Amino acid sequence: MQPISSPQNPQIKLLKSLEDKKGRREAGLFLAEGHAMLERALDQGWQPKHLVATKRVDLWDDLQPLLVTEKVMSTLSSHNNPQDVLASFPMKFQPHPAKSGVWLALEEIRDPGNLGTIIRTADAAGAAGIILVGECCDPYSPECIRATTGSIFGVPLVKMNDDGFLNFLRAFPGPTIGTVMGAKHDYRSEIPETAMIILGTESKGLSQAVTSACSKLVRIPMKAGVESLNVATAAALLLYQAVGT
Repeated sequence: MQPISSPQNPQIKLLKSLEDKKGRREAGLFLAEGHAMLERALDQGWQPKHLVATKRVDLWDDLQPLLVTEKVMSTLSSHNNPQDVLASFPMKFQPHPAKSGVWLALEEIRDPGNLGTIIRTADAAGAAGIILVGECCDPYSPECIRATTGSIFGVPLVKMNDDGFLNFLRAFPGPTIGTVMGAKHDYRSEIPETAMIILGTESKGLSQAVTSACSKLVRIPMKAGVESLNVATAAALLLYQAVGT
């Protein structure tokens, strides 16, 4: 079979549309690229909707790749040096967070690169999952997916509106730990096996409503004159504090 050479092919046009949030929302799909990324998806039990490659690959036994030319692959890839295989997957969000384990909640995070890095760190640290609160960036955007390096397939994601999160926060059985500059407690304290860590944006921090609902507020000490830490760095410090206690 000759590889597809036209970007006007209907399946190629559908996959191309997944670059945009509107296209992903309408199709319910996102793209992941490269052998390492797809092997992680396979290991975590994800099943792709489409598998596209420039040569034959054997990843999912029941799914043969759609062969395309390198030129067509370059139109689909978000990498400067396109991979030779990519796949589309259904976007997944859990309906509710579990009430056990260490959860990380992110209020209105807007940078997809930061979010992808946080997902990767949460995976490495063994977090129970991530809650995206309010108007957050899309975790299935190409920039975020790249930054996760495959951890998008290993970390449960939950989306919650502000009111729903506040209700969940108040009912959570473990400590709910918000990060606030000037808080009384240092973040380097014991965090139990069931806990929730809550981070806000670098520019605004946590909202007053979330701050008031937290059972404990902590700070990350910084040298005078430094405005704030990158949110991905702050998340890493707190998650590994939880792992180590």
